Amino acid sequence: MNYQEALDYIHSVNGCFCKPGLERISALCEGLGHPENDLRFIHVAGTNGKGSFCAMTESILRAAGYKTGLYTSPFIKHFNERMRVNGENISNDELVEITELVRPIADAMEDKPTEFELITAIAFEFFRRQRVDVVVLEVGLGGRLDSTNVIRTPLLSVITGIDFDHTELLGNTLQSIAAEKGGIIKNGVPSLYGGAANSACGTLSAIAAMRHSQLRSTDRSLLRVKSYSLEGTVFDFGELRDLRLPLLGTFQPLNAATVLTAVEILNAETDLEISENAIRRGLETVRWAARFELLSADPVIVYDGSHNHEGAANALKSIETYFPDQQVNILSGVMGDKDFDGIIEVIKPVAAKAFTVAPATPRALNAQKYAKYFRVHGVEAEGFDVLIEGVRAAIRSSKEQNLPLVCMGSLYLYAELTDAIEQVLKEI
Repeated sequence: MNYQEALDYIHSVNGCFCKPGLERISALCEGLGHPENDLRFIHVAGTNGKGSFCAMTESILRAAGYKTGLYTSPFIKHFNERMRVNGENISNDELVEITELVRPIADAMEDKPTEFELITAIAFEFFRRQRVDVVVLEVGLGGRLDSTNVIRTPLLSVITGIDFDHTELLGNTLQSIAAEKGGIIKNGVPSLYGGAANSACGTLSAIAAMRHSQLRSTDRSLLRVKSYSLEGTVFDFGELRDLRLPLLGTFQPLNAATVLTAVEILNAETDLEISENAIRRGLETVRWAARFELLSADPVIVYDGSHNHEGAANALKSIETYFPDQQVNILSGVMGDKDFDGIIEVIKPVAAKAFTVAPATPRALNAQKYAKYFRVHGVEAEGFDVLIEGVRAAIRSSKEQNLPLVCMGSLYLYAELTDAIEQVLKEI
């Protein structure tokens, strides 16, 4: 098979992207000779902040001289971004080769693996072949029954935070969501909670106690942000002074605080050695797209992949910090199963006008319907059935009124939206 045939197979093997359960991924891994047992992992779950945590942690480990694997989802622009070694995506040829290896194993299974399970198995085999020192492994959905939870004994289990999302699968209370995400906590393995104190903490503490895992929490009182700008953030954490982070967003120093706590645990509890110099270099050089990412300075265009209530609240705080006493235009597209009504309610105080579009997926909320919801909340809004027309109108309006343009919504929107933005910026 060629690269496109490999992708077509991955996307079509089951007709379902994700389904809870470890039986199918266990069968795949057994057929491959259990590549996951030859790897060391930092396992990361959480409602928000997983990707940023993983990116920062991988960058620091790489700066410390380790050969790193990074497994994240969803991809932003290219499928191969899902699995990286030392910051480089898996090559097309290697993806094809491993898919050809996995395919007969998957085809022989009576209960076919889901797309995500197939991708996870491919990633494990890729990382084994590359002989990486440590894999930073992001959970796909939940934790307890997520395919990544087939791993046995990670170096560290991390839950970045708990909030409401995917309630149809994880439950509609913070405690039930915490029980699912806390399912990645393993016997005798240290664990870390990076979120705010809430009713989820008791659930996580109970799971950790039952599994004899020492659960740490990020001490947010040690964090002191010195400056925010569109060039980056300068902050202190405990005795570490003047740390520099290029990632924008007021939530990123909080993510970094959890990363630094994780590094402290890894230095104390494992054979990894991560120096202060590696911490500084890793943070200074980290790259992570679509999280309050500056796409253009003139006009100012920011992309933030906010798709739930907590993400919208973080975006609001960032908008108020970077653009004080100023409203912004909103360009947004979301999935129809998200709490878009709640997102609008959060963001409306800073919204001058909303320009709505729809991601190119059947799950997307219709642009015209989305615009109506903005108007119900008292925000002027216009829906666009053709994405580039919405981008063109939003950028022209923002430039004419000298207003920042904040793009919000599904990460599945990022690739087509940024391509359209690049095209429109060349026109003006």
